[in-house]
Amino acid sequence: MTSEHYFQAQKFESIEIQETVRNAKTPMEAARIGRNNKYPLRKDWENEKDTVMRTAIAQKFAAHSKLSELLISTGTQEIIEDTTNDYYWGCGKDGTGKNVLGKLLMELREDLQEQNWQSTTKQENKTPL
Repeated sequence: MTSEHYFQAQKFESIEIQETVRNAKTPMEAARIGRNNKYPLRKDWENEKDTVMRTAIAQKFAAHSKLSELLISTGTQEIIEDTTNDYYWGCGKDGTGKNVLGKLLMELREDLQEQNWQSTTKQENKTPL
């Protein structure tokens, strides 16, 4: 299962719909099902979607160390989800979008950099026997 499958499945209270999303053959298919207006969303979705996305990307980067290294390597650069049709997760066509995904990635990067720093500091502070 991909992070897209996870995110889209979390939109629904119905276990049956969640399973339909999880069993989608591709992330694009999972997204299509998740965006289908015929399925009712969780009542708390608008309040919880950022938390769900935060969990999804944290798990994705935890599972793929090369991605974590790449994210850390961006230093303090601004990360922008460059999409023309999404004004919430991305910057939107005219750059006025909220860029929530970019902000969550920068938040995760900061956490990973802190973990990396703490790990390095612990290594340096070990006293040889």
